[in-house]
Amino acid sequence: MSAVPLSSAPSELEDLREEVRKLRKINSVLMDRVERSTDMQGSAFSMFETAISLEQLVRERTHALEDALAKLATVNVQLAEAHANADAARMRLREAIESIQEGFALFDAEDRLVLCNKAYIGFWPEVAEVIHERPTFHDIAHLIAMRQRPIGALVAPDRWVTDRLARHNIAEGVHVQALSDGRWLQINELRTSEGGIVGIYTDITEVKAQDALQRTLELASQNLALQSILDNLSEGVCMFDADKKLTAWNGSLQRLLGVTGDAKPHIATHGDLLQYCRNTLGMEPLDVLGWREEDTAEPHIKLCAVGDSRWEVRTTTLARGGMVVVFIDVTEALRAREVLQSTADVLERLVAERTSELMHVNRRLEAEIAEKTAIEAQLLEAKTAAEKANLSKTSFIAAASHDLLQPLNAARLFIGSLGERRHGAHNRTLIDQTSTALDSVDDLLEALLEISRLDAGAVTPERTHFNLDWLLDPLRTEFLPIAQSNGLELLVTNRGDWVYSDIRLLRRILQNFVSNAIRYTRRGSVEIRTTVVGGDVKITVTDTGPGIAPEHREAIFEEFRRLDVNRTTPGMGLGLAIVKRAAEKLGSQLELVSALGKGSSFSVTVPLGEPMSKETQDTRVARGNSIRARRVLAIDNEPQIQVGMQTLLTGWGCEVATAVDADTALEHLNQGFVPDVILADYHLDDGLTGEQAIRSIFDHLGAKIPAIIITADRSDDLKAHLKQQNLAVLRKPVKPAQLRALLHTLNG
Repeated sequence: MSAVPLSSAPSELEDLREEVRKLRKINSVLMDRVERSTDMQGSAFSMFETAISLEQLVRERTHALEDALAKLATVNVQLAEAHANADAARMRLREAIESIQEGFALFDAEDRLVLCNKAYIGFWPEVAEVIHERPTFHDIAHLIAMRQRPIGALVAPDRWVTDRLARHNIAEGVHVQALSDGRWLQINELRTSEGGIVGIYTDITEVKAQDALQRTLELASQNLALQSILDNLSEGVCMFDADKKLTAWNGSLQRLLGVTGDAKPHIATHGDLLQYCRNTLGMEPLDVLGWREEDTAEPHIKLCAVGDSRWEVRTTTLARGGMVVVFIDVTEALRAREVLQSTADVLERLVAERTSELMHVNRRLEAEIAEKTAIEAQLLEAKTAAEKANLSKTSFIAAASHDLLQPLNAARLFIGSLGERRHGAHNRTLIDQTSTALDSVDDLLEALLEISRLDAGAVTPERTHFNLDWLLDPLRTEFLPIAQSNGLELLVTNRGDWVYSDIRLLRRILQNFVSNAIRYTRRGSVEIRTTVVGGDVKITVTDTGPGIAPEHREAIFEEFRRLDVNRTTPGMGLGLAIVKRAAEKLGSQLELVSALGKGSSFSVTVPLGEPMSKETQDTRVARGNSIRARRVLAIDNEPQIQVGMQTLLTGWGCEVATAVDADTALEHLNQGFVPDVILADYHLDDGLTGEQAIRSIFDHLGAKIPAIIITADRSDDLKAHLKQQNLAVLRKPVKPAQLRALLHTLNG
C-alpha cells in the first residue's frame, strides 16, 4: 500500500511547551535583576534579602516547572499511545484496502490523492512514480492519457481527459472504461462527507468476454436460423457484400444453377456469377444482374430465358452496401398461366352465351315479377280495405254502443222494477225469462265491445305489482255460488305469489277460463292452481269436463266458435277470443292441455312481481236491507230511462226527481228538492255531459254530495278521469243489484 505521510501535534503539548518557555524567560530575567542589583548597591544585607526572596520565587517557579514537566511527560505517554493506535489503525486500514481485489483510491477535498492500494497501481502503474508528490486527479488523468492507457486516449488524449474529469467531478455512479491492453474497468466514484472522492475500480474483462461470447452465440444462432430459412426457400438466393464477395446462398440456388457440391468456387464473387450465368447457363439478357449501387429497397425484376426455361430474376440492394440476387423458375407458372388464359377465353365465350340466355330469362322473370307486383298491390289494397273495414266495424260498434245500450238499460230498469213487485207464478216466470234474455244481450254487447276495443288498440295494459290473493279471492267469491248450483266443487290453490301484470286484463282472462270450465263441466270439480316456473307464475284452471279434441284446440280461440253444436250450453263463443286478445296485449303465454273424457287445463303465464304493501282498498260499509239515500236526482236525456229509473227507485222507497239536463235539475233544487245522491248519464243532449251537470249542482249547493255517472263508454281514459274527480261509475246496461249495492256504499 502507498500513502502520503501525515504529521500533527496535540494542542495540550504545545501549551505546556509554551508555559516552560515563559518560566525559563522569567528565571532569566530574575537572575539578571539580582546581578544588576548587587552591582549597584553592594550591600550584603540587601543581597541577603534579595537572595531570600529570589530563593522563594525560584522554589515556586521550580515547583511549577516540575508540574509542567510531569504533565508534559504524561502527555508524551498519551501521545505515544495515540501514535501507536493510529499506526495500528492505519495498518489495519492498509491491510483491509490491500485485501480487496478492486482498485481503491481516496482523494481529499482538494482532489489530491490521499490513499490508494496496489490494485489501483496495477491499473495505472504511472501513478507509482508520482505518488509521493500527492498528485491531483487532473495530474493523474493527464499522465494516464499521455501513456495511452485507455482506448479513448489513443485517438484524442485531451478529449478523454476532459470527459474523464467531468465524470470524476460529478461522482454520482458507475461508468466503464476500455483499456488499450484489452481490459475493461468498471469505475464507481462517490463523494465523501468531507468533500473528497472515493473511487472503486473493478476489472470486468471476463464479464465483457462472457457478454461478447453470448452475443457471438446469438449471432451464430441467428445465422443458423437465417441459413435454415434460406435452405427452405424454393427460390434460389445468394447475397454479396459491399466488396462484391459471396456471403450467403442456399441449396435451391445450387439446384437451379446445376452445381453439385460447394457452389462457392463457381460464384465466389459477383463477377463469377455473371460469367457462370453467361457461359454455363446461356442466360439472356444479363443486364438484370448488373451491380446496383443505389440505396433503395425496391427490387429490380426481369424475366430471363435459360434454355427452354424461364426464370424471374430479382436484385435488391442492401442498406450497408451489397446486393441480394433471387432466381425463380417460373416456367411451369407461365405454362399454367397460358392454360388459364386459354381456359379464360373459352369461359368468356361460354359466359357470353350464358349471359345472352340469362338476359332472355331475366326478361321473362321481369314480366313475372311485374305480374307478382301487380298481384301484391291488389293484395295490399285488399288488406288495406279489410283493415279499414275492421276499423269501421270497431268504430261503428263503439259509436253505436250508447244507442244500443240506452233501450237495453231502460228495459233492465223496467224488469228490475217489476221484479220488486209481487206477481203470479206465470208472470214471475215471464219476468225471469225476460231478465235472462236481457242478461244474454248484455253479455253479448259487452263481449263485442271488449273485442272491438282490443282490436282497435284502445286498451293499454297498466302493469302493477300485486298479490294474486287480491284477484283469486274475489273470483272464488264470484263463482262459488254458480259452481255449487251446478253441483261442482270450486277449488282455489294459491300460494300468495306476487305478479307484475294488468290486474284488470288478467282478471278478464281468468273469468273466462273459470266461466267456461263451470259451463261445460257436468260433474266433478273446477280448480284454480298457481305454480312458479323460473321467473314467471303459471295460473292454471283445470276442469273435469268432456275435454277438447286436438283438431279443435286452435278453433276455440276464434270468434263465435263453440264445440257444443246442439247449443245446450249457454254462451256465445266469444270468451276465449277475448282471452286470446288480452293475452297478446299482456305478452303472456297461453297453454291448453286436454284429454277427451278427462277434462281440460287452460293456463296463462305472467311475470313474478315484487312484494309490497297492498294499497288501501275502498272502504266498504255494511250493507242493509234498505237504502238510506231517500232523495235521488236522476239526470238522463232519454224519457224511457227516466221513467224506468223512477219506477225502480220508487219501488225501493226513494223519493225521485228526474231531469234532462243541468238547467232542469237546478229547477228542482230551486223548488226545495235537495238530493242525497245524484245519478247522471254521461252523454246528454247538445254535447253536454253528466259530469258538467253534476258540477253545476255542486256550485249551486256550495258543497259536494255523492254522485254516480252512468255510461256506455268503457274506455280506460274516461274511467281514470272520473275516478280522479271522485265520481262513481256504473256501466250500461245498469243492473239493479249493482245500482242498489252502490247506493248502499255511497250512503252507508
